[in-house]
Amino acid sequence: MAVKNIMIVGVGGQGTLLTSRILGGLTILGGYDVKLSEVHGMAQRGGSVVTFVRYGDKVAEPIVEEGQADVIIAFERLEALRYAHFLKKDGVLIVNDWRIDPMPVVIGAAQYPDHILEDLEKEYKVYRVNATEEAKKLRNSRVFNLIVLGIAAQHMDFTKEQWYEVIEKTVPSKTIEINKKAFDVGYSIVQ
Repeated sequence: MAVKNIMIVGVGGQGTLLTSRILGGLTILGGYDVKLSEVHGMAQRGGSVVTFVRYGDKVAEPIVEEGQADVIIAFERLEALRYAHFLKKDGVLIVNDWRIDPMPVVIGAAQYPDHILEDLEKEYKVYRVNATEEAKKLRNSRVFNLIVLGIAAQHMDFTKEQWYEVIEKTVPSKTIEINKKAFDVGYSIVQ
């Protein structure tokens, strides 16, 4: 199998690292060679967090080059905009339709761009979901990342059972059921 390139982008505290651990475990379960790389930019202060997950028969290096990502999972609109240029021509961008103001916007030194998703949709295949609101319906807003991951799962090479197995091994035991439920919400969203 040719190497598949996945990027997870978000803001510190949004669960990007947990999501990358789930993807890493999944690719190992699937019998693939996998390389992960995490890039933190002031993650604890709400800064950008990027994780690269590359899997296939043989993966040489962990970094995804610009224009090479098959799937970008974005937990926030501005992060989707910031990293969209990494997407392949036929790649997919899965975006949590949510806004988190970065520090320059908070202090008034910059404006949060309008129409981010509409602009991205002109150039890319975009799947959008307000996963944060969907997670609130499950009474746990922290599981929004599993909802986004459920949508992304439809663009990868693994069965739902494999996803469940890795979720069960990766998330804290007391949160297994709510995380699987959140994954199902995303998995059932067909756009």
